[in-house]
Amino acid sequence: MALEYWTEFFENLQHVRGRSRNTVLAYRRDLELFNEFQSSGKDIHAIYDFMKSRGLSTRSQARVISSIRTYYKFCESKGMKIPPLTALRPPKVKAALPKALNLEEFQKLYNACEVENPYKTARNQMTLLLLFGLGCRVSELIALNLQDLNETEGWLRVIGKGGKERLVPLTQNLSRELKDYLVEVRPKLLKDGSNSILMNDRGKRPSRVDIWRWLAAWSEKAGFSETVNPHRFRHGCATALLEGGADLRSIQMLLGHSSIQTTQIYTSVSTSKIREEIDKHHPLSKL
Repeated sequence: MALEYWTEFFENLQHVRGRSRNTVLAYRRDLELFNEFQSSGKDIHAIYDFMKSRGLSTRSQARVISSIRTYYKFCESKGMKIPPLTALRPPKVKAALPKALNLEEFQKLYNACEVENPYKTARNQMTLLLLFGLGCRVSELIALNLQDLNETEGWLRVIGKGGKERLVPLTQNLSRELKDYLVEVRPKLLKDGSNSILMNDRGKRPSRVDIWRWLAAWSEKAGFSETVNPHRFRHGCATALLEGGADLRSIQMLLGHSSIQTTQIYTSVSTSKIREEIDKHHPLSKL
């Protein structure tokens, strides 16, 4: 690579800042794009037109600019003279409200995940219950191990971004379903001695591709126009908790958000629902 401190930068991201593998790969893609732009010899201001020509969305452009600024600040810490960062301003991104999965939609998927093999059906149901019940990311879901479960106190240890751990309490129903699954179902699917809680069709730890493939099949069978994104379970969990009276700090801890500002977007979701109900039922809306 033509970029200075290439190796050192990524070692710092992974081993010093503790960024996840997916985050590091995202930085790499962004900086490879930037390196390609630099080879054109154009002024830094032209990078915006370059990104547009590559079909990058506004959100993706903002991420690339953020990656470049982070990289340059690292280079500056190494004594390198860097260009003025004021020339690199991320485009404004309109904060989109997360589309939450509701209970009715969850039930449709739960019914649609049934297959001929009863053990695989139980595995499919447990996958959905963990996604919705824990509000976890796909990467966190597939990383769940047997030793992460504390049956006595009723919680699961979840390893989030950057290796950060959090203890997620289980509802009584989910705790009971998980215990039954581990005793009666998992041993029937296990083939390689894995300590993973979930098993794929080959009896091994499932991958992200496995989860997406399952969701695509169940979504189609349930009649959804598109695959239900795994993140919708996470949004659905948070939104349901907020509307049920849970405070933002508790939801932040459950989801593993490093900043309360990330969690606050769910207040907008709840407000939007209230506004819809008022528009639908208030007598003044009929005038």
